Amino acid sequence: MKVHYVTKGTCSTAMDVEVTDGIVTQCVITRGCAGNTQGLSKMVIGRPAQEVIRLLRGIQCRNGTSCPDQLSYAVEQALNA
Repeated sequence: MKVHYVTKGTCSTAMDVEVTDGIVTQCVITRGCAGNTQGLSKMVIGRPAQEVIRLLRGIQCRNGTSCPDQLSYAVEQALNA
């Protein structure tokens, strides 16, 4: 399922994530640090959604969250949609 997730507490403002058969098949992060968000997107595509959630959940940057942490919530939302 494809979802548009609005981030909270990060420089990025939104994440468009698609999960098909439990695998992350698309990830586009809007705004944020260009190199980091592009790299993060490429690293999660093709990986199992549950693994992405487990690896990224709880990573801190500022405001008690981070782009990777927010991505874990976006992936979870897509997985459960």
